[in-house]
Amino acid sequence: MNQKETSKPDLSIDFAGIKLKNPVLAASGTFGYGEEYADFVDLNKLGGVIVKGVSLKPIKGNPPPRIWETPSGMLNAIGLENPGVEVFINLKLPYLRQFDTAVLVNVFGYSLEEYVGVVERLDNVSGVSGIEVNISCPNVKAGGIVFGTNVKAAFELLAAVRKATKLPVIAKLSPNVTDVTEFARAARDAGCDGLSLINTLLGMAIDVRCRKPRLANCTGGLSGPAIRPVAVRMVWQAAKEVPLPIIGMGGIVTGEDALEFILAGASAVAVGTANFIDPRATLNVIDGIETFLREQGVDDIKDLIGAVNVG
Repeated sequence: MNQKETSKPDLSIDFAGIKLKNPVLAASGTFGYGEEYADFVDLNKLGGVIVKGVSLKPIKGNPPPRIWETPSGMLNAIGLENPGVEVFINLKLPYLRQFDTAVLVNVFGYSLEEYVGVVERLDNVSGVSGIEVNISCPNVKAGGIVFGTNVKAAFELLAAVRKATKLPVIAKLSPNVTDVTEFARAARDAGCDGLSLINTLLGMAIDVRCRKPRLANCTGGLSGPAIRPVAVRMVWQAAKEVPLPIIGMGGIVTGEDALEFILAGASAVAVGTANFIDPRATLNVIDGIETFLREQGVDDIKDLIGAVNVG
């Protein structure tokens, strides 16, 4: 073997000032708070963990059934169930502090004030590397307008969050829009340090025999391999439009899936639905990326960011 085949490629990434040993993170809502997967995954081997969404106060979530498997993915309508920021800080985060792994906290709320409140509470807490802002919630004070599908509302929310913390702020964009680049620009203009995309696509499944929706909520978020081509396209569009680093996600199962996002312009990736199929999916993706780089003689993963050849 030559030197390039035997040397270990550099997988490290500096994402908006957050040091990642490799570009693979566990996606929010699919990995709990890390401890749930610790019997299967050495958390020290991950680039990072994006914890389950955290709100200012506890939320019970939607009634069951809340999950339905589709032929190439999953519908979920969990309703962002979580115990609230105080329980997260006092009971969930201490476990994660023992690992040499970046911890990003996904935050959400149903008003601008709720978002700001949870972010302010997290600002000086040890062990938090950054904030991922889920803007796919309806703004109850504005008649239910979803922050992530209204450019003005998204900008105002993200600008307020940016002012409320010294931590890196990463906007998690919704794919349920006509032009994702409008929201990428809004995030940039609001002072965000990075982007996460995409969140789930809105979907529905029906039990034809009972003539009822499969989910109690009727509709839910579609994730898994079915949405990967849409996600790759949106990452590519956003990367061309703004200079912010991107965490790409949507149907990643293998190392080569992850590399599609990186070539499209993502600096890091998040593995989500695959964790439900194989709890070691994140490690498999890391191994797959490293194997590919060795085979291709690529010394540094950063050389592949945005390197797609579109002719």
